[in-house]
Amino acid sequence: MSESPKCGALYYADRVKKEFPDYDVRVSILGHLQRGGRPTAHDRILASRTGVGAVDAILQGQRNVMIGVRNNEIVYVPLSEAIRSDKPFDKKLITVLDELSI
Repeated sequence: MSESPKCGALYYADRVKKEFPDYDVRVSILGHLQRGGRPTAHDRILASRTGVGAVDAILQGQRNVMIGVRNNEIVYVPLSEAIRSDKPFDKKLITVLDELSI
């Protein structure tokens, strides 16, 4: 087995295990936990729908597109459009943020 690179969580977990054998050391990949908990049914359905959309895009020969949902329909958005910085923004959202923030 090759030696772990000298960085990353697994490397440090291994070091802690060796230096402090009395402690139980675990590495967690945060994923959905970091974003707020377990995936909901909606999260899973969205992932499935966009996954199918990605496969369909490949089969159709589409390239350089982002898969999204607009009006409950799968859409293919050109990456050049998806990354542009002048997207329209609803200023009412700032009002809601101000009203809800403490």
